[in-house]
Amino acid sequence: MVSSSMKKVIWIIWFLIFPAGLWLTYYFYPPSLSEQGVSVFAFFILMSFVAAMPMVVNNTPVFLLQWVSMAVFLSFGLFTELVMVQLAVIVLLFKLKIQKDQLFRFPLNSLMFFAVSLVSGLLYYALGGKTGVDLIANPEYFWVAVAYPAVHFILNQLLLSLIIYFVYGKEGSFFGKDFIWETVTTMITFPVGLVLYMLFQEVGLLALLFVGVPFVSLSIILNLYNSSDKVNNYLQKAAEIGHQLAERLDINEIMELFIARLGKMLPVDYAYILDIVDDKELHLIYRVEHGQTLSLEKESLRKNEGISGLVWSTRKAALFHSKKEWSGITKGYMPDDAESVICVPIMRNHKVTGVLLLASTQKRSYEKSQLMIVDILCSHFAITVENAKYHQETKAMSERCALTHLYNYRYIENGLSEEFSHLKTGARKSLSLLMLDIDHFKQVNDTYGHQSGNEILCELAERLTGLIGLKGTVARYGGEEFVVLLPDIEKGEALKWAELVRKAVADRPFNLKNNLKINNDSRMVQITASIGVASAPMDAEDSLGLIRCADRAMYVGAKQAGRNRVAGL
Repeated sequence: MVSSSMKKVIWIIWFLIFPAGLWLTYYFYPPSLSEQGVSVFAFFILMSFVAAMPMVVNNTPVFLLQWVSMAVFLSFGLFTELVMVQLAVIVLLFKLKIQKDQLFRFPLNSLMFFAVSLVSGLLYYALGGKTGVDLIANPEYFWVAVAYPAVHFILNQLLLSLIIYFVYGKEGSFFGKDFIWETVTTMITFPVGLVLYMLFQEVGLLALLFVGVPFVSLSIILNLYNSSDKVNNYLQKAAEIGHQLAERLDINEIMELFIARLGKMLPVDYAYILDIVDDKELHLIYRVEHGQTLSLEKESLRKNEGISGLVWSTRKAALFHSKKEWSGITKGYMPDDAESVICVPIMRNHKVTGVLLLASTQKRSYEKSQLMIVDILCSHFAITVENAKYHQETKAMSERCALTHLYNYRYIENGLSEEFSHLKTGARKSLSLLMLDIDHFKQVNDTYGHQSGNEILCELAERLTGLIGLKGTVARYGGEEFVVLLPDIEKGEALKWAELVRKAVADRPFNLKNNLKINNDSRMVQITASIGVASAPMDAEDSLGLIRCADRAMYVGAKQAGRNRVAGL
């Protein structure tokens, strides 16, 4: 990171040196461009192409301007080369898509290129070199021309090292990998610049076709190869993410993994997942900003409202490179500093089930190939979420009572086993179990019908869950028997809870709406329950023992003692 004060210093130095230096260069080395305007323009086009289409090697863009700038210097002089290089720097920085906080790179690069070109040119003139001379007819100038790129290269490396150290505050070896790479490219490209200059002296603008066009074509081919390689890498990563998503069965874990992996693939500052509710509204169900998962907003969107509503309506993904492109249609879920946006419909079985919106604070952060990859990942995401929902529904059916919607026998046994493991590790100090049985429930069924008996079971389930709340777990153990699991509750306190439960049953009648009495659609029925209490580790050392103790307390201590009472061993 470069401090704001350093950025100001860079701009001040640029304003003090560059305009005056450019004017002095024009004054002492004025250009002589009579009847060469077309040639100068052609070289500028070539230099712009080279700056805008770098060679990409190992995913690293390499901007090789020096060979063209050398041909321009030898052909048209120092001032022309300085101006054209400065214009090429602008093209180069535009290609790099620098943002406002990186604008200092323009004066920084401008000064570096200006200093390298100026010193190299002045040294060339000092050694007796001339511009526009035929090197073949005048070989004595050839070696001076060869010295130009050597000086250019050394100065460039020296200034780069100084900038890295003083501006960016980094220390590094002068003869590192970057130095080796720059040396190799210099040895390859500067001879090309010499050839371009000598051909230009012989055949004019045809030299640009013979040398420039093949070089630019090679850059285009390498860029295309790099683009296809990037897409292949994205596809490989997408496949890996798809496999990782498929391994998850919890929807929250799926959303967390999905957004986290997208954040590693793409520059994502903001991520939102929206769900379609009743085919009418989009509701925000997952929100990540700058890597932090935040609380959800209650605002909803309809079709054609905002970017997400538009994507829902059109069923097509959208890509925006800057705020100017989407500011007129946005609504909700969009921070003020967002710029680039990718918005993709989440589809399953040709139906939009949700919308994914990604945003970056930088302009032009996303490409069409990345949009395609996100679209593919959304398909994986939709399938995984549907599978997770199906799994959760199946699990709920296997763990819940279909009538009362309480947990069932299977769940409570698994829960007891887990709680006893906590007792053994010391994570739990005690564990209590209430076993409840409705008194004379067969008589209720015989008198009012099994449907009325079901009503009593459902209402009792509601009373128990309302009373126990988060203190424990209520389950239907079978028939008219219920259990209440109370972690970290001692036996004395558990007996008090059992008494509260008994009163909740006995003190308020149950309302039967579907009883067998023809002349009475609704009837209030008084019900009582017998409750047994057992605690671990006091009464039992394992889950099965705890159930048996609570069951024995209920039948022996409560049922046989007269019913409608609480008993413990």
